[in-house]
Amino acid sequence: QVQLVESGGGLVQAGDSLRLSCAASGRTLSMYTMGWFRQAPGKEREFVAGITKSGDMTDYADTVKGRFTISRENAKSTVNLQMNRLSPEDTAVYYCAADRGFRIGVWPNEYEYWGQGTQVTVSS
Repeated sequence: QVQLVESGGGLVQAGDSLRLSCAASGRTLSMYTMGWFRQAPGKEREFVAGITKSGDMTDYADTVKGRFTISRENAKSTVNLQMNRLSPEDTAVYYCAADRGFRIGVWPNEYEYWGQGTQVTVSS
């Protein structure tokens, strides 16, 4: 199985940018469709962005489209999430997830493996 570790979270101000990274180990990253999810206090975990195994297709939640960009470097076993124009509504714990399927799932139960999460806090 694959192990996932997120990094790059932190405290920023509204309008700032952050770049999250997800490092994979244990299995070849190219075997997995990857996703980023987030969970704010008192809310359910929600889909943020996803990318296919080869990186040829991506998908985004409407709330982040045009501001966030997901990318992957299979040779480096990393998946990144570039987040621009952050707002307080983006405050959440961000999770990296992996699935052996071919389509980009938008529900948490479509992903088999999860990282421990990284906190992103955006102040107004």
